[in-house]
Formats: sequence, structure tokens, C-alpha cells
Amino acid sequence: VQLVESGGGLVQPGGSLRLSCAGSGFTFSSRAMGWFRQAPGKEREIVATINSSGSYTSYADSVKGRFTISRDNAKNTVALQMNSLKLDDTAVYYCAAGPSMYSSATFYRRGISSVDYWGQGTQVIVSS
Repeated sequence: VQLVESGGGLVQPGGSLRLSCAGSGFTFSSRAMGWFRQAPGKEREIVATINSSGSYTSYADSVKGRFTISRDNAKNTVALQMNSLKLDDTAVYYCAAGPSMYSSATFYRRGISSVDYWGQGTQVIVSS
């Protein structure tokens, strides 16, 4: 099983980044997927989740209206479009696979404890 993130980097406040995650070694299309992040000195927190078909999403209040999670099951990828980035968005961002057939809401509610697979993380730094 592999989840490989890409797209992190350095961006100014107000800017945008698009993270992508490619999954392999498991039935990607049957899994809820999510993005988590961990800032320096803080616990890992959930950012957004999406159900297996891509029809439902859930977001943390801190990113609602700025971030968009999406997936392409034909390519086994999940993306996180991040707009209007703030200094507080600086963190390592992790892609994660939840249990098969979890709804986005259930995966969001159960969070870290329900993650089956993790990516290695990609660094996002928001700085002027």
C-alpha cells in the first residue's frame, strides 16, 4: 500500500497551492479519503474528507470556503486545492485512506483513529 503526496511548497499569504495524492496497492475507489495536517508543536488535525464516489465532502471550520477536496477514481488520486492561504495553514499535510465505504461525515467525525493508511506527508509553508 502506498499513498504519495506532492505539491507542497512555499507560498505567500493569500496565495494558492494544490496538493495531490496518488494511491496504490488497495481498492482506492472504495475508500473514503482525507487530508490531515500537523503544524509544528501541535497535534495532527483533520482538514477535509471525501466519500468513495466523491459526491460528499466534509471540512474543518478553519478551512471551509478556502480549501476544496476532490478525487479522481480513474487515476486513484485525491487532491486538495488550497486558496487564500494563511500563516496558520503552515503544516505538514498528510493524505489518508479511511475504511471501505465510510461516508465523508463518518470519516471526519472519527478522524485519526479510523485511518487505515497514511502518506508520508508534504510540507506547506505560508510565509511573506
